[in-house]
Amino acid sequence: MECYSNKVEDVKRSRARATHTHRRHTAATRDRIVGAARGLMERDGYARTSIADIAAEAEVAVQTVYNAVGSKSEVLDAVLEAAATGPDAPRRVPEFMAERGAAVATAREYVTMLAAWFAEVQPRVAPVMELIREAAGHDQRIAELERARASQRLHNYGLAADQLLSRPDARRLPRESIAAVIWSIGHPHTYAQLVGQEGWTLGEYAAWVEETLAAALIEP
Repeated sequence: MECYSNKVEDVKRSRARATHTHRRHTAATRDRIVGAARGLMERDGYARTSIADIAAEAEVAVQTVYNAVGSKSEVLDAVLEAAATGPDAPRRVPEFMAERGAAVATAREYVTMLAAWFAEVQPRVAPVMELIREAAGHDQRIAELERARASQRLHNYGLAADQLLSRPDARRLPRESIAAVIWSIGHPHTYAQLVGQEGWTLGEYAAWVEETLAAALIEP
């Protein structure tokens, strides 16, 4: 009986290892597809990049792109998600931002953390957001993606508002107002205009974000 139990446990461990290996392989394939898609879309544009182009660049079959990521609009969504999470992947942005927020004691320090985060993430996200804005004009699915992502960011900044309001030096504004302030000041299009079009340095942008957020959200 003991021998039989040992064999059962061996089978379970073997299956667990196989499942883990399969998941790692699937994640690596997805990452390769998303990375290939981002490079092609930023170089050639969303409309001129096909699923076949992405598959060829990632060195996978066309069906693998659909199986691992989805349609072309879903691939673009995955590109945006990867740009936002960056080196913290596969964790999602609200998760690791909550950790960063928990590590600071005052509202002023929280605002400094947010400004540093925007300076970190915008160079990755702004080019993808520009792709989305351009594609949304003639692709309804991308227009819906743009609206959904905007609402998602606003929701996430509501979580940031909760953390900010837990600090005694935060201005007692409604949660929704704080989220809207962070959403507006930290929008990727604002970064693209100031840095990409007006020639601000990344340091100037980060300082402006911090001081503007502080003026709006911290008690004088």
